[in-house]
Amino acid sequence: CSVIPQARSLTALSRINSNLLLCGIAAACIAAVVIALISQHVYGMQPCAWCVLQRMAFLAVALSCGLALLIRNLAAQFFIHAVAIGYSVSGIAAALWQHFNSASSTSCTLSLADRTLATLGFDVWVPGLFAPRASCADSAVNLLGIPYEFWSLMLFVLVTGALLFSAGLGISKHRHRHRPLH
Repeated sequence: CSVIPQARSLTALSRINSNLLLCGIAAACIAAVVIALISQHVYGMQPCAWCVLQRMAFLAVALSCGLALLIRNLAAQFFIHAVAIGYSVSGIAAALWQHFNSASSTSCTLSLADRTLATLGFDVWVPGLFAPRASCADSAVNLLGIPYEFWSLMLFVLVTGALLFSAGLGISKHRHRHRPLH
């Protein structure tokens, strides 16, 4: 009968670890956007459309993490993790596309990023956060010798890994809860 308290403690521990991880992911994503806004509004580094898409992906991941913290249903949490991973992977794709295809272009006009932003309309609702103000070539900036989009890329890769790990903690929590009693 000592298995029951041990299983409950493992379940509680994995829930705490998963919740802390989700809070950390959300905080890192919000911090990335805050740093981008400081770069834009304090240091005059204007974003291109691909930069803005990455901001949106970070905020979508943070919002998904917040939602996952509120939901207790395992299937719903797993779905929310999958959605957050999708947002994070889209951020990886945006950062890679920005660096390898758009950073040398003098115009991002009518790119996928521009069409997406125009369709969503966030640039009209919150222009200080979501309006692209420069071409990709004009907004190409290095921080400590590393292109800004690579910093974003590194964080998206870490976030994706952390989300996968957090989803695994949820599955592990479920397994321990439903383990047969001996």
